[in-house]
Amino acid sequence: HFLVTGTKQHKTPPRRHRIPFISLVFTIFAFATTGGYHGTTHIKVKCPDGEHNIEPTFGYPFRLPANPYHIEYCNGSQGNNTFLQGDFSSSAEFFVCVGVFGFLYCTATLILYLGYQHVYRQSARGPIVDLVVTAAFSFLWLVSSSAWGKGLTDVKWATNPEELAKMPLCDNCEPGEFPSMGRLNASVIFGFLNLILWASNCWFIFKETPFHKDPNPPATMEEGGAPGP
Repeated sequence: HFLVTGTKQHKTPPRRHRIPFISLVFTIFAFATTGGYHGTTHIKVKCPDGEHNIEPTFGYPFRLPANPYHIEYCNGSQGNNTFLQGDFSSSAEFFVCVGVFGFLYCTATLILYLGYQHVYRQSARGPIVDLVVTAAFSFLWLVSSSAWGKGLTDVKWATNPEELAKMPLCDNCEPGEFPSMGRLNASVIFGFLNLILWASNCWFIFKETPFHKDPNPPATMEEGGAPGP
């Protein structure tokens, strides 16, 4: 956009371009903090001859029964293999999928905004398509973040050492250290921050569509110039 005043031209600052850039960064944080997670929960087995530590492991995509762990008995018997309970892969993979596709779309729109602005504004179709896709991603961030927030709550319960110590197979078990979940808590926060950013960007895109009429249209002639006949 250019505003002509006298003989000087002033370029309108591309404020809307900053939001996709921030969304790009927050989108990376959202799926990266979820996709690469690995954690360990801890149980202690108190026996007369000493203490045994059990360390069940789990991680993305949070199909908890996929990783068995061994429980030793105090009487010297072989013990049993058991599993963490619960499959929370659907909500986790959905959240990561939205993040990855959001990252790709942010990258594409930034290239379009900064390098091919003339193509974007060549017709009204560009801003309208951008508005529809951005609104769709806002909805997807809402659904995926809510689903993953619920899934994370279930993961915390399924890996809680206090709950695992109550298993019938483990008579002498006591809870140990809780698994570190700070990274996963951050992923949910980033998910809802992305919802706010993408929804906010809808307004800036809407202002560039034919559905919005600018109350202050840019000047098209020099100030003080005589009007045409």
